[in-house]
Amino acid sequence: MGASGDSVPLPGTAGAGRADPGRPGGLIQPVLRDDALLADLDQAARSAPEALHFWWLGQSGFLLQWRDHRLLLDPYLSDSLTRKYAGTDKPHVRMTERVVDPARLTGLSGVTASHAHTDHLDAETLGPLVRANPGLHLVFPEAIRPLAAARSGLPEACLRGLDASCPARPAAPGVPGSASLGAFDLEAVPAAHESLERDGAGRLICLGFLVRVGGWTVYHSGDTVWFPGMEDRLREARIDLAFLPINGRSPERRVAGNLWGHEAAELAKASAIGRAVPCHYEGFEFNTAPPDAFEERCRSLAQPFLRLRAGERGSWLPAGVARGG
Repeated sequence: MGASGDSVPLPGTAGAGRADPGRPGGLIQPVLRDDALLADLDQAARSAPEALHFWWLGQSGFLLQWRDHRLLLDPYLSDSLTRKYAGTDKPHVRMTERVVDPARLTGLSGVTASHAHTDHLDAETLGPLVRANPGLHLVFPEAIRPLAAARSGLPEACLRGLDASCPARPAAPGVPGSASLGAFDLEAVPAAHESLERDGAGRLICLGFLVRVGGWTVYHSGDTVWFPGMEDRLREARIDLAFLPINGRSPERRVAGNLWGHEAAELAKASAIGRAVPCHYEGFEFNTAPPDAFEERCRSLAQPFLRLRAGERGSWLPAGVARGG
């Protein structure tokens, strides 16, 4: 692995193997929210500046922090989908309270959108982020550039469209496969939601991202299923930490699906991933799955994992560095 050490949850809120907290009387409450979350970002930087810190923001959204550098991965921090589908036959009923107002997240080097679905590319999340972070850059599949531009409102200079090669197909000519945002180096890799889809120019519509920072390699899969050759490409990357969806796929949901929990565990093991973190669940009632199968399969395979609740922090400490308070 790139930077060996200990991966731990926020002290006092052990994140792995915990029973579901339930949601009596309403929405699941984040471990940390708004003021408390923002205070934790600062506290983490003070107590362990050389560690890689990461927070689950719900659905597939994560915030990475190393030293004073921050990167947002696929954030959905609004109720736009709940409003859009209210009164339809596919209501998007929120399960977990929003972790943080996007207008309050500052100091960002950039933000990613792995594909065009609103819970990964949300105008009501991106607008406040752009206003709070002058010069913010957005990384996304080149195939969705018009939509990325429209939903973010960013100028051309801040739009970083990427493509990736996949089995039997090189990346599209003239489209970069990587981007650097401050301390973060991002590389595009294929994602299949539920297949390896391309636009008319042969560019992939869905991507995952390898993020390298401070000696670590982090993998954000975006929405994906396991496709042939995927584990070989990931194994080559020597991934320390992976964020993998576990909500699965069921035709009756009428939306493109993802890995089931047991598949995410098996992919992590086959790809020699240092530690796997489940995501894309407890977002909407119609499109979720409990993390139990993921956890059970990880244990049976001896695959290291960390289960976070929304608003909870994990920290990967460099070898030989003591954890602060």
